[in-house]
Amino acid sequence: MYFAALLARTEDGWEASDTELDNVETLSDLADLAREASPEEDTVLVLIEQEDAWFGVVRIDGEDDPRIYVSDAAAAQRSAYGELLLTDELLGREPGSDDGPDLDSLDLDGTEDGDDEDEDEDEEGGADAVPHSPVGDSEILDDLGISDKELRALSAEDALGSIAEALGAAEVLETVR
Repeated sequence: MYFAALLARTEDGWEASDTELDNVETLSDLADLAREASPEEDTVLVLIEQEDAWFGVVRIDGEDDPRIYVSDAAAAQRSAYGELLLTDELLGREPGSDDGPDLDSLDLDGTEDGDDEDEDEDEEGGADAVPHSPVGDSEILDDLGISDKELRALSAEDALGSIAEALGAAEVLETVR
């Protein structure tokens, strides 16, 4: 089960809104959705969680590029919403690199039973393996009172509530949960 919410910082405090990510296909779409929540170009946080598996925070400050933190990249990669956040840059890959097999190197005529050399590398955590650890900007919430150490220590099952509590937005987040 997924939960996603927008927290927009206003001069009156934080405002929360439940958000539907079904029509969001890219990180740019997500950033545009977040910017719509704050016409004053204030800070907007997109909080996403998959129950007990992972959580992510996307921070949008005006027209700046989104900043992203994901608690467990490997778990997030297995979900559609997580894949939105796991950009090549975030994972330290060359932009446009493909995790799939090189189709030019595959024997597709069915005449050989050869072993796939890359298969062993992937099972052992090859170069493109996604880590079972946090990725992204762990200092994403530093100026809001949550240090990188505190963020990394959060468990997926209570992270969003803890973040909202530290921001003074627990009540508004609960209204949309």
